[in-house]
Amino acid sequence: MKTDIHPTVFDAKVTCASCGTTWTTTSTKKELRIDVCSNCHPFYTGESAKLLDVEGQVDRFYKKLSARQTYVEDQKTREESTNINNRSVDDLGLTPRATEGLKRAGVLNIGQLVEKFAEGDAALLAISGFGQSALTAAKKKLRALEIELPEPPKVEKVEKVKAEKPAETAAETTETTETPEAGE
Repeated sequence: MKTDIHPTVFDAKVTCASCGTTWTTTSTKKELRIDVCSNCHPFYTGESAKLLDVEGQVDRFYKKLSARQTYVEDQKTREESTNINNRSVDDLGLTPRATEGLKRAGVLNIGQLVEKFAEGDAALLAISGFGQSALTAAKKKLRALEIELPEPPKVEKVEKVKAEKPAETAAETTETTETPEAGE
């Protein structure tokens, strides 16, 4: 037999958690704690072979279910209490260049970014370091956070063109009316 290969053996103190009985045995650990011993186990004591369930399984299930529902409601109120508009633009996970560009332009939180979207895409693209790919990524991530993006303002040039066309058609009709009168 080889020497020095066996573990050290101690006189271990065994303690029962149910009845508190203690005794000594040999073990590789100095102290042992057990849940049930021969002094308190129903099989060895001759008491009822069945352990009666004080609370039924259904009652325990409903207790766990109500605890879970309470936990979920607490989480929901915590999430609602932290207003998403006050979160930093860093939370969007944009590229470092786009994030730094927004910060240099004074857009520090998500609420300010949404306000910039209200000004139109051109206002965001005018920010140095914030390009088309960052704009697209920001829109996707804001929609994923269930934030409604405001409609950008309509371009004034389109309105002017519409306003000029009726004036031109009115001028053409007067010219056509004046021409036949001159011919009479």
